[in-house]
Amino acid sequence: MEEIKKLVYLFGFSTRKCTSIDNLFNIVKEQTKDKANITVVLIHDGVIGTSKKGVMPTSLNLLLNLPINVFAMIPDLLARGIDPDSVDTRIKCIEYDILVDVLAKTPKIASWM
Repeated sequence: MEEIKKLVYLFGFSTRKCTSIDNLFNIVKEQTKDKANITVVLIHDGVIGTSKKGVMPTSLNLLLNLPINVFAMIPDLLARGIDPDSVDTRIKCIEYDILVDVLAKTPKIASWM
């Protein structure tokens, strides 16, 4: 039996102003075809565009429809004036203690900052 690959992406670029989210979506889409277990953690400006009150960037919406886990850091949401309760329901808002647990359980971490 083939081992399932586990990978966490820490994504810190604004989803509104940069094509990095497009690139991340394309990479993750290919990896999920190979049955990879992918988690994306939105940090820093990566949380911009997650609120249900605004218009979500297309690539972020497509990313959220993939069979992956997506988290957003509560301190980063609050620092940018985003209420965690307004975040899209496909994104789980987490604190640093949960982030540490996620990273400790994952053998591969890729940082996009």
